[in-house]
Amino acid sequence: MSVESKKSCDARWSKLKLFLASLAFAYFAKAFGGAYMKSSITQIERRFDIPSSLTGVIDGGFEMGNLLVIAFVSYFGAKLHRPRLIGIGCVIMAIGAFVIALPHFLQGLYKYETTVSHSTAFNSSETILPCKSNYSLSDAEDKPDMKVKADCEKVAGSSLWVYVLIGNMLRGIGETPIMPLGVSYLDDFSREENTPFYLACIHTVGILGPMFGFMLGSYLAKIYVDIGAVDLDTITINYKDSRWVGAWWLGFIVTGTLVLLSSIPFWFLPKSLPKQGEEESQTKSTELTSMSEQDNFLPEETQNHEDKEKEKPVTLQDMAKDFIPSLKRLFSNSIFSLMILTYLVSVNGFIGMITFKPKFMEQIFGQSASKAIFLIGILNLPAVALGIITGGFLLKRFKLGVIGAARVAMTASICSCILLFVQAFLNCDNAEVAGLTITYQGVPQVSYNHQTLLSECNMGCSCSKKHWDPVCAYNGMTYASPCLAGCHSSTGTGKDTMFHNCSCAGEMLAPGMNMSAVLGQCPRKSDCDRIFKVYMALSALGSFISACGGTPGYIVLLRSIQQDLKALALGMQTLIVRTLGGIPPPIYFGALIDRTCLKWGTKQCGGVGACRLYDANAFRMTFMGLITGLYILSNTLWGFLYCRIVKRQKKLTLRKQANENGVEGNHQTNGHAKISIAKNKDDTDTESTI
Repeated sequence: MSVESKKSCDARWSKLKLFLASLAFAYFAKAFGGAYMKSSITQIERRFDIPSSLTGVIDGGFEMGNLLVIAFVSYFGAKLHRPRLIGIGCVIMAIGAFVIALPHFLQGLYKYETTVSHSTAFNSSETILPCKSNYSLSDAEDKPDMKVKADCEKVAGSSLWVYVLIGNMLRGIGETPIMPLGVSYLDDFSREENTPFYLACIHTVGILGPMFGFMLGSYLAKIYVDIGAVDLDTITINYKDSRWVGAWWLGFIVTGTLVLLSSIPFWFLPKSLPKQGEEESQTKSTELTSMSEQDNFLPEETQNHEDKEKEKPVTLQDMAKDFIPSLKRLFSNSIFSLMILTYLVSVNGFIGMITFKPKFMEQIFGQSASKAIFLIGILNLPAVALGIITGGFLLKRFKLGVIGAARVAMTASICSCILLFVQAFLNCDNAEVAGLTITYQGVPQVSYNHQTLLSECNMGCSCSKKHWDPVCAYNGMTYASPCLAGCHSSTGTGKDTMFHNCSCAGEMLAPGMNMSAVLGQCPRKSDCDRIFKVYMALSALGSFISACGGTPGYIVLLRSIQQDLKALALGMQTLIVRTLGGIPPPIYFGALIDRTCLKWGTKQCGGVGACRLYDANAFRMTFMGLITGLYILSNTLWGFLYCRIVKRQKKLTLRKQANENGVEGNHQTNGHAKISIAKNKDDTDTESTI
């Protein structure tokens, strides 16, 4: 090779490396923003006082944005300037992130429901507090003036969650070109044997994004939403309280800025590059899936179709006319169709799990939202990154073909499902809240009827059953409010407020013992920490095993579709999986979780707000049962898919042997042999004559 050609080759290789690095950074940035969105779901739910089903709709807005443009971007974008389209997408994603943060600057200060601020004096002297004997709340509570309520809602900005939905949809639109166009561009201009390694590198860098996204979410969840605008000494709740809202908006400004920076390199990359290594021998065997295997795994006529397509100049009108025929060719591939269905079911389980897992850890194991998000970031996500690397290493080390890759992916799916099944049986007892999960006499009893919040010890206090302002008495029991605890006086201010002479607490104490209570819920029992550690260990192990099947599954998909349909196939996979696997799960998971709520919060202007306390056992059975069921169905489909792959490979092997025998016969007899081989019905209805 001459010096000039070597320099030219180095320049082309450097551009491919630049694209690889840029795509990896874009993956990191989009995953960073996506993970932060997931980690902020609980904060958004509390800030706008909305149920889990509605936060599910907001979370599904990302996939709704994808749905609007994915098919057209994947098909037409593959024939246009792919790097620039990716750059445009990153800019749109950044705009979406900034729109999500906008409501914080449009609505007033956050006002959580509490009885303390209205009744506690500004000094530490003892004051008469919540138990007011000659006071009625019923009329003012149950029948608020509609005009006043409407004005209040306008001031409070309760409908501004629509901006979050629109911003998330913009994020989905902007993310659309990154995956299908980026992967197809990389696969088109790199060596076949290098593609799995490059994909593993991109996904490994990309998985760091969720890790940092969850860690940022954990950090900001501890910072009060109106930081800098209020005196934190006057706040009576802390980050462990179910009414606490962190600085969720600040994270979207950070993620939007990062995504905007990731768009810059794509504006300087060319539309196309020479195939990596084309200056060298084209007969080199590959380490993962050789070119001969790739050719043989697809029907011969589809390869001929690809060659013809490459020879013809393509216009926009031709692309439009060829769109429907291309879709028909794509979905006539039974392996592709079955794989899409398998992914669809497993993604339903995964999206539902990752959306509400922090809430699950908070309600079942008594963890704070901040700690739950942090643990997911430092345990589960690194395990996923290690699993992706391991999956790519197994493919390269053992030189696995399509069948080998399918075996790895299916085995990983089955093992992770078994671990999920085990996790479903790990649980802690319900938080002991008088009148909701336990009687005032200390007998465990879950009640969805709020009349049980009233007892003889607080009958004369005219307490509201709607308020959620929990206090922890020295008997270890939580009461929904100081009034429902029967407390008659208090001392201190803010977080240091203490309530005294709590008549309900006296029912569980021996005569003469302390009948005081402090703000906040009582901590869970000590054995819950041990169970939680076991749960997190199994969860991290399951994440690792499941991720081991990620790259092999992706390779099965890439090697089962025609070259000219690759971008369209990846786009349609994203379209279908994200539409049916991304939008519905947060909604129906959220709706089912809402059914397990024991105590709803009250909005600033009246009405039902976000849930404050769940029935832990019902939550666990609903959440884990649904996830496990979806993964079992996914594994069943993997079994059918594996059988289909093996069947096709056997037919192609027999065809290859027949071809070789025919060639040998030609050499020996100097004659002509005609061999007719029936093709796979799912791929073609014609016969190939050699």
